[in-house]
Amino acid sequence: MNTGSNKPGEAAVAEDRTGTGEATGERALGSRAPEFIKARRALHLSWQVGVFIVGLAVVVAGIIMLPLPGPGWVVIFGGMAIWATEFVWAQLVLRWTKRKVTEAAQRALDPKVRRRNIILTSVGLVIIAVLAGIYLWKFGLQMPWKIKDQ
Repeated sequence: MNTGSNKPGEAAVAEDRTGTGEATGERALGSRAPEFIKARRALHLSWQVGVFIVGLAVVVAGIIMLPLPGPGWVVIFGGMAIWATEFVWAQLVLRWTKRKVTEAAQRALDPKVRRRNIILTSVGLVIIAVLAGIYLWKFGLQMPWKIKDQ
């Protein structure tokens, strides 16, 4: 199997081909394992397996938390961050996710979008207040399950 290196015992590290480098503050793609681990192929492979298993456990816990109480998405992205310490594909997924979240935050801060959201929220609150007023006018402070047939 070709590891991308001509020297025995060296592990391959993928180079950053995304066009982003030190100028943007992003780290290069590839393994972040300590050098003494990367220097020994068997140790590096076992390191990768361990990182994968730990990341998988965290991602599965996050998926379980999606329908149950808990910070499911935060835990899933934490598992992806664990994988990103060792796997290039996870680093690329995290970079894409960070870029999309940043773009969404910038769009949310746009004055037109904020104005629209404030207007929609106000209209929704007025509708809820009107419905609550109608309910109180018709039934008073009785709970819905205690209302007798009228």
